Amino acid sequence: MLDATIKAQLQAYLGKVTSPVEITASLDNSEKSVEMREMLQEIASMSSLLSLTERNDDGQRIPSFAVNRKGSDMGVRFAGIPMGHEFTSLVLALLWAGGHPPKVEADVIEQIRQLDGDYLFESYISLSCHNCPEVVQALNLMAIINPRIRHVMIDGQLFQDEVNERQIMAVPTVFLNGQNFGQGRMDLEEILAKLDTGAAARDAIKLSNKDVFDLLVVGGGPAGASAAIYAARKGIRTGVVAERFGGQVLDTLGIENFISVKETEGPKLVAALEQHVKEYDVDVMNLQRASAIVPGDIIEVKLENGGSLKARTVIVATGARWRELNVPGEQEYRNKGVAYCPHCDGPLFKGKRVSVVGGGNSGVEAAIDLAGIVGHVTLLEYDAILRADEVLQRKLRSLPNVTVITQAQTTEVTGDGKKVNGMRYIDRKTGETKTIELEGIFVQIGLLPNTDFIKGTIALSKRGEIEVDARGQTSVPGVFAAGDVTTVPYKQIIIAMGEGSKAALSAFDHLIRSSAPVEEEQKIAA
Repeated sequence: MLDATIKAQLQAYLGKVTSPVEITASLDNSEKSVEMREMLQEIASMSSLLSLTERNDDGQRIPSFAVNRKGSDMGVRFAGIPMGHEFTSLVLALLWAGGHPPKVEADVIEQIRQLDGDYLFESYISLSCHNCPEVVQALNLMAIINPRIRHVMIDGQLFQDEVNERQIMAVPTVFLNGQNFGQGRMDLEEILAKLDTGAAARDAIKLSNKDVFDLLVVGGGPAGASAAIYAARKGIRTGVVAERFGGQVLDTLGIENFISVKETEGPKLVAALEQHVKEYDVDVMNLQRASAIVPGDIIEVKLENGGSLKARTVIVATGARWRELNVPGEQEYRNKGVAYCPHCDGPLFKGKRVSVVGGGNSGVEAAIDLAGIVGHVTLLEYDAILRADEVLQRKLRSLPNVTVITQAQTTEVTGDGKKVNGMRYIDRKTGETKTIELEGIFVQIGLLPNTDFIKGTIALSKRGEIEVDARGQTSVPGVFAAGDVTTVPYKQIIIAMGEGSKAALSAFDHLIRSSAPVEEEQKIAA
């Protein structure tokens, strides 16, 4: 089942196991059980410290298997075959259970140990979801560290009855003790913050007590990461405060236009960015959302948790978010049929009828991907023509289960109170209102800049983007901006990186000039 390359890599990783690991499988004679048995036998044969036993009378989902350090009580279980994006989750579970230390700060490990309560997490995933592994790995690690925490990863496509019963229409979806805990990408710190209610207050005090930064970058996407690296290389005190390091790149699957890298995936690029930033003396403050910027000689950045940070210069690189339809029913049925990530949630709609709203590159790519999974795709575009690249349009037109409707203005998402059952739109050619019966709607209509927290403080364009000059300077002295949040055209990763670097150089130049004596300023100007 495992190819030679994967076996060789796995053999090398298993060499890091130092304690005996028990794999206990719950199987029957079904096709998936046979497949799982074959995979587990191959894995167990690669190390004398791994053992495999079968037990199908323990009330567990079938097929599934547990990973446990011998003599311990670790609540890690995989209900499904963790291949694809989840293979790494399996490898890490084996390593951690086998005594290999995780790359997690000591204070975070202690925070997990101190959690008081009994927690049963169930995470529903799809093997094509690039956001799911981070959630699975975080919950597995918590279950390995704290014996009162249990976690089972559930492949939604394999356990379709559960998905239907629990009305799961987006992945990852996490249940805690039978109740919905959260949906979408969550890292370890985010999960702990939801469980440890006192963490936000402690963070606010800790952040407020930090010394003044020379440069504080607000945002951790490509622009923010590039700005931090360029600033740190200048030897100035640099900080990054981000709601989610990596930004929307974390939600991007295929990247094929990043120069010198033929193809990669968003999470891989973000991991490389984070590693590069950490090579320098940069204070990265993740999971922190800015609520306001207060201009002055020392600029204050207020945070939603009540804390604040101070800096001599600031770069706003908060990026953008998916634009919503803003029609009745969209919020009511969000994650109940209304989705924004076809790669993540597409497998949950296997054989069903769905729509994609948006005829740009992202919309057409989504329709193409979904056509290979779902029963039928209806693509709706407001304009009279599609705006996607011609190569994508040709591919779209070649698919037999795709219908394209142009001049369609979406007016309502409909449902039965529990999930989506259709949508309404106006035919802009005739003015007629029409209805489509659907089980899923994927919204792909562009981006909105994340500038709500600076409205009234920094000059914005009519589209809500930060107005910047050629140096990245905003209307507020000492405050610069870069990336998708600005008026700079063409929202591309590589452009955002360049703009972030430029903004950092401009901020450094501002620091030099604002701190230099008058005669030195005159020499610099000359």
